[in-house]
Amino acid sequence: MVAGAFPLAKLLTLGARQLSRPLAARIKAGARASPFFRTYICLPPAQLYHWVEMRTKMRLLGFRGAAVKPLNEEAAAELGAELLGEALVFGVGGLCLYLEYLRQAGQSRRREEHLEQTLSDLRQGLERLQSDLERLRAQGHAQGGAGHAPAQAVNVAAAGAGPAPAGSGHAPEGSGHAPVGTGPARVATGHAPTH
Repeated sequence: MVAGAFPLAKLLTLGARQLSRPLAARIKAGARASPFFRTYICLPPAQLYHWVEMRTKMRLLGFRGAAVKPLNEEAAAELGAELLGEALVFGVGGLCLYLEYLRQAGQSRRREEHLEQTLSDLRQGLERLQSDLERLRAQGHAQGGAGHAPAQAVNVAAAGAGPAPAGSGHAPEGSGHAPVGTGPARVATGHAPTH
């Protein structure tokens, strides 16, 4: 859905910028025709722009005290209409840029929120698994030796049947040694008994 929205937003931005150019041309034509629009909307910005431009040029050329003559009404109306049209195109472009910024910021914020939610879910899952592990450990300790008894029983049962299990360190009973208390006392050193 995001991939489909991206070209659509670009297309709308481009369409708005392209529509602003004929609209600016229409405003210019209206500025030339309407006396109110011409007098109060086009002339003041045009005269200000002309004054600033001429002052800057004269200062760069070294003329300090020269007065700037205002533009005639026809040239000022033309310049004002041109400035208004360019301001409109620039304003629409700036608005489109700002809307694109808001869209990108919204996507970034949603992506971060999704990431935070995923991390939160993972943390909760980890905490749940840790509590399950602790509960299982507690159950194992509560059962005490019962949990280890079957392994010991297997070792004891295997002790009389053959060699000692690995790791026990002791020989099982009945594996070739004489039982204690039967017959003469024997020394467990491996030497012959003395009488």
